[in-house]
Amino acid sequence: MYAKYKDKADFRVVYIREAHPTDGWQVRANERDGVLVKNHESEEERAKAAGACAAGLKLSMPILIDDMNDTVEKAYQGWPDRIYIVGADGKIAYKGARGPAGFKPKEAEEALKKLLGM
Repeated sequence: MYAKYKDKADFRVVYIREAHPTDGWQVRANERDGVLVKNHESEEERAKAAGACAAGLKLSMPILIDDMNDTVEKAYQGWPDRIYIVGADGKIAYKGARGPAGFKPKEAEEALKKLLGM
């Protein structure tokens, strides 16, 4: 979606607290894939984890990093992941369900197209 619409809309990934930290609820898939991240104890650790995430997922869109108080995650209920589309007026045009089950990029794309008048 980013590649297709980046000239028509601004995209951001906000990296929030780790969903499956090694010192918390670690999942086998992360162990298998070498995604071994402990709960962040500093902004530096969170930034390093965000960089590793971006590299591992081959993300090309800009990444913002939530603060250690999890301000964005709490305001948008973003944990573990969620898609939002916010209009130029600052109003939420699309709020996806919590991921991973609620992570529906095609549904989000339809909402974006509607917002863009396409």
